[in-house]
Amino acid sequence: MHNRDAVFLDELCPKLRVRRWRQSLHIYTGKSCIYCGKPSESIDHILPRARGGLSVTENCVPACLSCNGHKSDADVFDWYRRQRFYDPRRAMAIRAWMDGDLRLALRLLQWAHPQDASLPKPDGGMELSFQPA
Repeated sequence: MHNRDAVFLDELCPKLRVRRWRQSLHIYTGKSCIYCGKPSESIDHILPRARGGLSVTENCVPACLSCNGHKSDADVFDWYRRQRFYDPRRAMAIRAWMDGDLRLALRLLQWAHPQDASLPKPDGGMELSFQPA
């Protein structure tokens, strides 16, 4: 049997594939909110779906419920600059994430909180190229 002939569980259950993708986003940032650094509990669309944002890796970031709810459908950088926890390194990480440079985004997040050992190393080999259907 060849690999191309195999049927994978992800193909039979698309919800499982989306769940794994969402979990990988949280793991990639050390289960912390990309905006404030608190534990992430949800996925936020950088460009809100209400404004045409897609559910792709480059547009979805882990966020705490507070940041996700407060940001709502506002422009991410206008909203973020007004927050008391604003950090230019995190803002650069968000921009790098949007541009698809997840390694740079992770380095910037590590720079923002160097004592946080929960973040994986930038060259950890984790690849997030999945885009849910």
